[in-house]
Amino acid sequence: MRESIGRRRFLGYVLAAPTLVTAAEIGLRPTVAAASSAEFQLPSPGITDIVDLNDLMTVAAAPTSGLISVGVGQDGMVSFALPRAEVGQGITTSTAMLIAEELSVPLDRVRVTLADARPELVFNQLTGGSNTTFATYTPIRVAAAIARRRLLEAAAIELGSAVTDLSVRDGMIVDRSGRSIGFGALADKAASVRIEQVSVELTPRESFTVIGKPHSRIDALDAVTGRKKFAMDLDVPDAKPTMVCRAPTLNGKVGSVANLAEVRAMAGVTDVVVISTGVAVRAETFGQCIDAVRALRVSWKPGTAAGKSDEIVRRELERAELSLGLPPLTPTVEGKFTFYFRGNSALETNCAIADVRADRAEIWSALKSPIVAQRTIAAKLGLAPSRVAVHVVQGGGSFGRKLFFDAALEAAEVSQKIGKPVRLMWHRADDARQGRVHPMATSRVRVSYLGGTVLGYEQRHTSVATDLGHGLGEIITATAAQLPVGDIGFSETFFLLSQTMPYNFGATSQLLSETDKGFNTGSMRNVYSPDVACARELIVDQLAARMRKDPYRFRRDFLRDDRSRAVLDKVAEVGGWGRALPAGTAQGIAVPAEYKSVSAALVEIDCRPETVNRPIREGVAGPRVTRAVFAVDVGLAVNPRGLEAQMMGGISDGIALALTSSLHLRDGYFLEASWDNYFYTRQWNTPLALQIIVMPSTSEQPGGAGELGVAPAMAAVACAYGRATGTMPTSFPINHGTLSFEPKPTVPPVPPSPTDGLSHAR
Repeated sequence: MRESIGRRRFLGYVLAAPTLVTAAEIGLRPTVAAASSAEFQLPSPGITDIVDLNDLMTVAAAPTSGLISVGVGQDGMVSFALPRAEVGQGITTSTAMLIAEELSVPLDRVRVTLADARPELVFNQLTGGSNTTFATYTPIRVAAAIARRRLLEAAAIELGSAVTDLSVRDGMIVDRSGRSIGFGALADKAASVRIEQVSVELTPRESFTVIGKPHSRIDALDAVTGRKKFAMDLDVPDAKPTMVCRAPTLNGKVGSVANLAEVRAMAGVTDVVVISTGVAVRAETFGQCIDAVRALRVSWKPGTAAGKSDEIVRRELERAELSLGLPPLTPTVEGKFTFYFRGNSALETNCAIADVRADRAEIWSALKSPIVAQRTIAAKLGLAPSRVAVHVVQGGGSFGRKLFFDAALEAAEVSQKIGKPVRLMWHRADDARQGRVHPMATSRVRVSYLGGTVLGYEQRHTSVATDLGHGLGEIITATAAQLPVGDIGFSETFFLLSQTMPYNFGATSQLLSETDKGFNTGSMRNVYSPDVACARELIVDQLAARMRKDPYRFRRDFLRDDRSRAVLDKVAEVGGWGRALPAGTAQGIAVPAEYKSVSAALVEIDCRPETVNRPIREGVAGPRVTRAVFAVDVGLAVNPRGLEAQMMGGISDGIALALTSSLHLRDGYFLEASWDNYFYTRQWNTPLALQIIVMPSTSEQPGGAGELGVAPAMAAVACAYGRATGTMPTSFPINHGTLSFEPKPTVPPVPPSPTDGLSHAR
């Protein structure tokens, strides 16, 4: 059991400041003890039972937690600069809830902003791995609790009362006679002229009034009324629209430009310049940028994936696959699965603002690794890091995409070359074709068994190299992750610390092999886990069939812990597992676990010919998921409503990855250019019946949640498809071939169709 932190005493600081500012000092937190396994099964202990990626990131962040502070101003507002990036996952809301809980202040009196790049935070400013709430939960509460104590002490002097006779209500401190004083009036008096170390006790869970209660997002009204500010909405003087003409193949370079002077003379164009990634155009409007980019006549050098196709990459993966060795003498179940490239374009296209001068630079962008961005941009510009200010702006989606700062780096390069501020935005097609993608991979699984016991589980996951060049959020690990040997060790460590085996399958071996660094890859929502879990759950279904067991009952018998059994039981109960369904339709069920959290998904799928063969633009509809039931246990859910929203998004991702969503590689470039021909989950494939169940928990700590929905949904859809068709799927997405399309070739000066974007069409 986890140790209760509600009654533990923590240390923190009152910082020297004109108004009240407090911070936390946090040590290591207790971890979950490994659950006991059923006596008749062979246990499968793993490294994640001791430490996982989330633990590693939290431990790394702990030493600088004291540099993260909560402040109270003279206006009574509580302020906090969150050293993470809000990209739609709702962490500004959950953070405000933590502060409101400990300070007994209304949620609308808490102002959460995003911190600029702060190199002194070291490992404490990376947004990824579902780590934000897990790592900041205690430090933020400690800082807020210290502020509360300090305000009470100041109020006691002002009101002439004992601290024990005071209470806090809605940002006011009240004594027993009813006299009150507001936080704003106490901000100066509670402040300190020196740094003091103090101790504090946190509010026990049974007294929570904010944490654990459903809350709408604090930015919801601004978002739906158009007042919410993203990078392209910022008012930076003279920062004019800028776009880049990119190569027709992945990472191609400029050879020569035949008509620079002609394009510079076009209406509205202020500058045209060759940069490392293409030819940049700055103009009065983005429409003028598009016209100018399409008018450019560029000779391109081959890119890093010249001549490659899906089939060529698949053969590369075969050659890089690690051996499973000789098969055991006992019966086995084996399978090999292929996962194609998938796009990682957020709803907000890649963008950044840059103002670079001779002696300084200023950058605005949605950045999840701002420290690495600051150091890299400084090196590119030839400036000291202290001369480069990097401002983190709220982003419209990420799922790992904004761990990379290519737009910010490009904007800085363009601004330096032309000596003017720029408002750089990628075209949607360029984000799909030249941006970050989930790497193509294969996964081979072998399970040995005897009678009713599973003796061993082996998995060899082979992938196009995943770029982890953001490291753990600072420049040392970022550099190490890009070295010829360091990247292999970094990826393998990342893989092992993020894969949790939920079943008692005896001796377990899961290994990663990576190849081909010629693609722009990245961490896309769970990184390795959806593919790894999908392959495993399909084999679990096959194993259950061999042992003549129901897939649900088989999983329940072999699961390692009660939490996993509880979420599985819940989806089976609510989803009516085993109910009669028409031929060609079926249920699927899956139970992945990750980052101290567990989840289960049950889906129903319709694979009947009349459903599969419905015509849609550029293809056919394919199978349809008609129902999804999802149960999740993340320990303490700070904001259950936000958690539900994250799981809904994860389910849509899982459906897309299983059925329709992929990139087609041909001759060194991806064919897809935008959402119209990149078949993410559409209305025709979104389940009308969708139920999210947040399981009750007595845990005092939250677990990782942001990435939890994708893997269970993808695996459950794959298993349902296998049961509906009687054939285990081996390639994903299942509709990879049927949804392909032929791009419309164009030759300048005839403008390409909108879906061909700004990259010169072949």
